[in-house]
Amino acid sequence: MEKHVVVIYPHPDDESFGTAGTITQFRKQDVPVTYLCGTLGEMGRNMGTPPFANRETLPEIRKEELINACNVLDVELKMLGYRDKTMEYEDRDEVASRLKGILEELEPSLVITHYPDYAVHPDHNALGAAAIEAVRLMDVRNRPVVWAQAISNNYEEEIGKPDITNDISDHFDTKMEAIKAHSSQASGILRQFEPEEQTIDEDIKRRFSTEEFFIWKYED
Repeated sequence: MEKHVVVIYPHPDDESFGTAGTITQFRKQDVPVTYLCGTLGEMGRNMGTPPFANRETLPEIRKEELINACNVLDVELKMLGYRDKTMEYEDRDEVASRLKGILEELEPSLVITHYPDYAVHPDHNALGAAAIEAVRLMDVRNRPVVWAQAISNNYEEEIGKPDITNDISDHFDTKMEAIKAHSSQASGILRQFEPEEQTIDEDIKRRFSTEEFFIWKYED
């Protein structure tokens, strides 16, 4: 059993779409989970029709949604305060050093983050790379295992099949509740899941009921 799990992603809703089922599995085992969220997703394009937000109000809306989702998942939240869509321009060594300090304080046995270059969004790739570097910088005797999540369309062709395929179908409802907490960004997708409108599409349910990860291999 894990001692403590730390999830490191850049945006509100990355945790819910990416690994909410796995998080729920750990919480059911009473494993502490901490989410280090890089930004508030303040550059998100979805502001509604008619608009429910503008550039000034969106960060607070997404912050509230993030807090609500973390309450659903029963995880501790730490917001890192970087700016959305700028993670690739941050000094990677500085970000890695900061993350290293947090990880040394939390002492996790497992870190979950994005797989650099195979996570679609520049923020995903940049923060994933910084998280992996942060763990590399730690004393090898205290390093947590790293699970890296690849989400690009071609990742299996490039890097092979994931090491871990996690069936989270037993926690599908919790995952959907966490996703729904991010209503400002997820509402268009979630129309497919509203039971009063239609039954859940089984293909979509299967897609969201599996979470996959690579175990990062360090050379030293």
